[in-house]
Amino acid sequence: MMEHWQLQDAKNRFSEVVQKALEHGPQLITRRGKKTVIIMSVEDYQQLTKPKMDIVDFFSKSPLKGIKIDLTRDKDIGREIDL
Repeated sequence: MMEHWQLQDAKNRFSEVVQKALEHGPQLITRRGKKTVIIMSVEDYQQLTKPKMDIVDFFSKSPLKGIKIDLTRDKDIGREIDL
């Protein structure tokens, strides 16, 4: 669970805030009772901002790659409906 710090406390105990961010995860800083910023480790930040895999890479790494799948559509056009 993310710990909350008032801005003044976070400023006075900055080393402790950083240490807790490294050991326990992101630390939320509030100013005048409003959520303002989060202190987090570089590792956590990089995990959040790393590029997502694009669709081509996703399918090229799929365990189903190379399996033959029948993708032909049925020629049935459905049924008539009286309106």
